Amino acid sequence: MVNDVIRQIKPKPVYKNEVQNDNMDLHQIEPKVAVKEENDMNRTDGAGSKKPERIKRRIRIGKRSRIALGVAFAIFIILVVAAGLPGWAVYKRGRALAAKGYELKASLDSQDINVVEGKLAEFKEELSKFESSYGRLGWMRVVPVVSSYWKDGKAGVQAGKYGIETAEIVIETMKPYADIIGFAGGGEQAKSGEESANDRIDFLVQTIEDVLPKMDEISEKATLANGELGKINPSRYPEKFRGKEIRPKLEKAIEAAEEGTKMISESKPLMEAAPYLLGMDEPRTYLVLFQNDKELRPTGGFITAYSIMTVTNGKLQPAVSSDIYDLDNRYKPSIVAPQELRDYLKGPYELNNKLFLRDINWYPDFRQSMEIFVDEAGKAGIEDIDGIIAVDTYVVVYLLDVLGTIGVPGFGNFSNEIVPECDCPQVIYELESFADVEGPVVWSENEPGKIVFAPPNYDNRKKIVGPLMNSVISNALGQEKDKLPGLFEAAWKSVSEKHVLLYLLDEEAQKGAEGFNIAGRVKDYEGDYLMIVDANLGGRKSNLYVTQEVHQEVKVEKDGIEKMVQIVYKNPQKHDGWLNSVLPNWTRIYVPKGSELVSMEGFDKKGETYEEYGKTVFAGGFELRPQGSKEITIRYRIPIKAEGEYEVLIQKQPGTDKPLHTLEVGKTNEEFFLRIDREIKIKI
Repeated sequence: MVNDVIRQIKPKPVYKNEVQNDNMDLHQIEPKVAVKEENDMNRTDGAGSKKPERIKRRIRIGKRSRIALGVAFAIFIILVVAAGLPGWAVYKRGRALAAKGYELKASLDSQDINVVEGKLAEFKEELSKFESSYGRLGWMRVVPVVSSYWKDGKAGVQAGKYGIETAEIVIETMKPYADIIGFAGGGEQAKSGEESANDRIDFLVQTIEDVLPKMDEISEKATLANGELGKINPSRYPEKFRGKEIRPKLEKAIEAAEEGTKMISESKPLMEAAPYLLGMDEPRTYLVLFQNDKELRPTGGFITAYSIMTVTNGKLQPAVSSDIYDLDNRYKPSIVAPQELRDYLKGPYELNNKLFLRDINWYPDFRQSMEIFVDEAGKAGIEDIDGIIAVDTYVVVYLLDVLGTIGVPGFGNFSNEIVPECDCPQVIYELESFADVEGPVVWSENEPGKIVFAPPNYDNRKKIVGPLMNSVISNALGQEKDKLPGLFEAAWKSVSEKHVLLYLLDEEAQKGAEGFNIAGRVKDYEGDYLMIVDANLGGRKSNLYVTQEVHQEVKVEKDGIEKMVQIVYKNPQKHDGWLNSVLPNWTRIYVPKGSELVSMEGFDKKGETYEEYGKTVFAGGFELRPQGSKEITIRYRIPIKAEGEYEVLIQKQPGTDKPLHTLEVGKTNEEFFLRIDREIKIKI
């Protein structure tokens, strides 16, 4: 009876690991498996020995399934052919285009505008061929995932076309000025360095109005190119591919396009104001303030000296300099000094709590500081000026990088050679030596002209800045054109990095300076905002060695933003009792208005939280010792909702070098040196 049951189930073996029906009798399973295993064991190999046989399953594919697989395979082959052949063509064209791009970049070194124009034409032709090849992959625009990359490529091609059109207009516009910017192949060539300098200025002043209409065309094309690049999302791409950077290069290209477009659009107001600035209608008189960034103050540095400079038809007249203490000696203070200055500087403010001229740049907004300075300096005899130009030591250093060693009559030679006395450029060492004379000159009340007290070498101190700047300017204007690109770069770095600031009494000219971001304004901004303003209140020159690193962590929530800002100050050098000593520093941190402070750590003295310039300000003071470090950490909540994109504007304090910044927003991590004001947008 049992054998009969086994024969009935033998054709359909059941395995222990199969899922059984809940109603199945478990007694029926064991016999089936046992019989199956017994049958397997009963099979023998060729030698007659028993050998287990592997159980094989057969998958039966229906007719419809076979047709579907066939169609899928055919589609796969078609896609390989459709993508592979055009893709190979695009790859080859891409390499050819890249080669032409390198040639175009190299052509700039030729300093021949005709060569650059020719290479640009070749690049344009190659881009057209690449676009034609790329168009054959147009079907990818409807393929999920792949479509995003195809659209990025399309946007890149279109951006390239707009970029070429921009470059063509720029070349055509600048051809008459080729000699001015150090290129051959344009206008008339100068016969000598000195003659060339004079001709450059005269020609530029006379024809600048002809350039203005072209600025609109250039700005329009550059904006279109930047708009196309803005469609590309770098986060879709890997950091590296086969050892070569992909995402960082893409991000830098997009960032450079944004900065270039912004610079072009913002330059027009300043160019419109250029005839006024250069004294084309009548001479202009400027008060030049020399700010010592090694003794950092809010607008760039402690005001050590000043001079009066005139400009007529673009030509600078020799400046006569004087010491700021000399000016303060003629000034009767009338404005109550901020409490921080009185608390830290003490000595000068113990007998009189009124603000000295040399400390008026306490206010971070350069325009506010200079509006006060103009009014108060007028009481000391500085009158009939058209504006104020503030410069710091970086301007001299950048120019000497190009000029090399220069001589200053009566003071010797100056260069950027690093000297062991301060482990800094020789010109900085000499300037600090002259500047390190503290205290005012005291004149006799009863005997006019007689000095009762004067700091050592005070007379040399008040004479050095003017002659040095005059020598730098005259050397720059007399250079042969092969150094002109370097001089333009030095001038551009000085302006863009906030080492030169302008305040102009003419409102239209001031708008031009503000539009070009050389007016030192604290900007309005709708998104997140950060500006860190430090003030050295110790009289020493420790900022020559102090470094600053800033780390931001941003947590975007539905009802606002939580943020942590950590600022690390370091002074790696030894105490010398002269340049490097204990740094008493007062820090103000400007954040979006309405921000709520959660915690603040690291300050020796915590200041009040208040509002200024439409911002909330967190403040405090600390001392930084040589070979020491100080860490300031603040946490706060920002009443700004970020939807889809987080935006932040980080403004740089004038007079600072390039503090290292890191920004963390979710999984995105940005690291950069803050050389200029920087706006960052991160998709969230």
